[in-house]
Amino acid sequence: QVQLDESGGGLVQTGGSLRLSCAASGRTISIYAMGWFRQAAGKEREFVAAITRSGASAWYADSVKGRFTISRDNAKGTVFLQMIDLKPEDTAVYFCAAARASSKLTTTSGYDYWGQGTQVTVSS
Repeated sequence: QVQLDESGGGLVQTGGSLRLSCAASGRTISIYAMGWFRQAAGKEREFVAAITRSGASAWYADSVKGRFTISRDNAKGTVFLQMIDLKPEDTAVYFCAAARASSKLTTTSGYDYWGQGTQVTVSS
């Protein structure tokens, strides 16, 4: 089992940047594909980005392509989400997740472990 702890959220103005971190403990992160999801108030949790175990491949939601970048440092047990050019519609709680399999990385059902989330608020 792995425990995930997100950090780096906060309040930022439109056009600003944030870098989210997800620190894993319990088991080595290198055996999991990793993803970021977000959930805005009153909405369902949605896919943001995912990355394979090695970091060789990544996928993004259309709404964040070109603005968000997912990366990982397996040696440090950490996954990152670099966010630039933030927009008010990016406001949400952002969750980190770990998947034992790599077949459904754009869906919540594809993940086995979840963090508690970190709030990102983008003011207009």
